[in-house]
Amino acid sequence: MNTLKPIIAIIGRPNVGKSTLFNRLSENKKAIVIDQPGATRDRNYADSSWNDKQFALIDTGGFEPVSEERMLVQMREQTTLAIEEANAIIFLMDGREGLTPSDIEVAGILRNTRKPVFFAVNKIDGTKQEDLSYDFYRLGIEHLYTISALHGGLGVADLMDDVAECLPSSDVIDEEEDRIKIAVIGKPNVGKSSLINKIIGYERTIVNPTPGTTRDTIDTPFEIDDRKYLLIDTAGIRRKSKVSQRLEQYSVLEAIRTLDRCDVALILIDATEGVTDQDTKIAGLAYERGVVCIIVLNKWDLLKKDNSTIGKHVKHTKDKLKYLDFAPIVSLSALTGQRISRIFELIETAYDQYTTRISTSELNTKVRKFIETFPPPRYRNRPHNFSYVTQISVKPPTFVFFVREPKGVHFSYQRYLTNKIREEFNFDHVPIRLKFRKKSKRE
Repeated sequence: MNTLKPIIAIIGRPNVGKSTLFNRLSENKKAIVIDQPGATRDRNYADSSWNDKQFALIDTGGFEPVSEERMLVQMREQTTLAIEEANAIIFLMDGREGLTPSDIEVAGILRNTRKPVFFAVNKIDGTKQEDLSYDFYRLGIEHLYTISALHGGLGVADLMDDVAECLPSSDVIDEEEDRIKIAVIGKPNVGKSSLINKIIGYERTIVNPTPGTTRDTIDTPFEIDDRKYLLIDTAGIRRKSKVSQRLEQYSVLEAIRTLDRCDVALILIDATEGVTDQDTKIAGLAYERGVVCIIVLNKWDLLKKDNSTIGKHVKHTKDKLKYLDFAPIVSLSALTGQRISRIFELIETAYDQYTTRISTSELNTKVRKFIETFPPPRYRNRPHNFSYVTQISVKPPTFVFFVREPKGVHFSYQRYLTNKIREEFNFDHVPIRLKFRKKSKRE
């Protein structure tokens, strides 16, 4: 069983407070902070919840208009994207600036959607500023929410109570648990469709494709050498309007939808371009969700190659995606089918590691040796004792250490333990998670 979370999109002009509201709603539920160098942190999405409703939060901001005319075009694109992909929309406006022509145009677009839209006037930091919102009633909206994204308070709570109330329950997708679920993700035009088509045409037994719970997706069960797979194909979503396909947020939304359901993410990168900033964002999504990551350098047939080509590309990729240094890298051509079979060899190896459990006794015996060889730094001038470790889950393998003071475990020592566990227990192709808890008297 997998669950697919509804999406809330925050839209509005630049500098109206979208990112401030986004960060307030994300709080500690924001995308995982990566304590490793090279990790991108300019996230515009997060998993969050309100009143026990789980959802994905999207900040559609980030563009810098070069002119008033261009701003209107970009606003229209952002709004189109939100209408297409979100389950609910928060339209944020700036109370201090008043109602603008851009606000009026976007409000007109939103009136034509059947999706829930919540009109919020931001930067209303107290009752004395409530009169700043009166001008916005010219939009003909029955209910305006006056909020202070910076300070929170009742305004944000009232808004989110109503937003959460209208959200659908997370979709439950019934999938055969013994199938390895594969998603193909990447920015537009890296060859996702070509790779999906090549996999579908690969020699194997195919079960009839069935529509998925997600809008317009097609899930394709198939088998290779008696191993069962499920390809999560987002080609249906890709057939949406060309407007959305030009936006960076489009590929982020697509990745979120597929990563919430998959075991393995094939992260496609255009080998002729190298790793771009957008690639790092999408790869960061896969890392944060703890799925198996396989980096696919596509369009390999288009490169002029010599003996050093693969080495240079692998080094460039690892330098750009340092937090995915464990992920295997394969170069191929989705167009010609070159090295497609290599993908499934890597999937088999990685998935076996992904589902491996280590016995508690073996784990503690070997981890004690790691700690004796290189003890943790002292904390507050006292030895930092590690009492016990256990594996609490798979997919990804997750380990809990019971220690004297969890916040005293430096990230460099966490990295040391991660690397030693990888090396000792053969987790070289998959993400692993380490958690640190305060030991109780019983422990």
